[in-house]
Amino acid sequence: MVRQLKTRILITRAVFDEVLAYLRLHFDVEDNQSDVPFSADELVRKLADKDGALTVPTDRIDGALLKACPTLKAVCNIAVGYNNIDLDACTAAGVMACNTPGVLDDTTADTAWALMLATARRVVESDAWLRRGEWTGWSLQDWLGTDVHHANLGIIGMGRIGQAVGRRARGFDMQVIYHNRHRLPIDVEKAANAQYVSKEALLGSADFVVLTLPYALENHHYIAEAELALMKPTAILINIARGGLVDDAALVDALQTGRIAGAGLDVFENEPALNPAFIQLDNVVLTPHIGSATRATRLRMAMLAAQNLVLALTGGTPPNLLNPNV
Repeated sequence: MVRQLKTRILITRAVFDEVLAYLRLHFDVEDNQSDVPFSADELVRKLADKDGALTVPTDRIDGALLKACPTLKAVCNIAVGYNNIDLDACTAAGVMACNTPGVLDDTTADTAWALMLATARRVVESDAWLRRGEWTGWSLQDWLGTDVHHANLGIIGMGRIGQAVGRRARGFDMQVIYHNRHRLPIDVEKAANAQYVSKEALLGSADFVVLTLPYALENHHYIAEAELALMKPTAILINIARGGLVDDAALVDALQTGRIAGAGLDVFENEPALNPAFIQLDNVVLTPHIGSATRATRLRMAMLAAQNLVLALTGGTPPNLLNPNV
């Protein structure tokens, strides 16, 4: 009698113990609890005999990988973004692809506000100054920042996260404007406390510009030299979405020359190898892609990805299937 082999999966990075235990109930699991990222070649070798994978945004799933991994049936990303996955190639190969929307909206919106407040009120810069022992007494004109309350908040990309950012602005009595590929229904606009405007109008009038739109090739360098030139010299740019949406070299130049007042950045082009010029700037707050980084939220994300994978490989329909035509 031939023993049927258990379905095999790869978890590409370290996950919470609860998630690992859940997946081991269903599959033969190869994990990576050492959390050392796989190179592109290593990822292909690891997936060559696997039925499914739990991936992260740094894992590139493209046509070449899929061709080398013919047994692969499902790839479930621990992220709401999925620009690391070639959906067309997955569909052509009959591979289901999933993401984890919804569970990180509020946490990521909180991060936008953390960056706004830290940048506007020069929290990081003044903290470093204090720690260096340079504070010798109070002065009326020390560390003058920018008010957040009553300011004009511009949100580009008004999906779930953008709407959550907008709702929080009520507590600061801000005027909220937004730009989106499609205008939202009136009731959604009211709930998000937001008014629709053109991209140019938003850039020209917002005191804070927050990016929450998804990355796609057509959005590459969505904010570049021309867009930065439209912004107020007192404006602050916040990016909690994806690196590549902003031309980082153009942003560095705008910050160095005072064309805009500051920036709060959680994501970068070519991260983690960010533009080194950012490190030398005092008017930018930098965080290492921590938008969803609370334990509760990251656990929910990883568990949702795991649940997607279980359904995909046991005959069900994952709730977050990105390519239903597969």
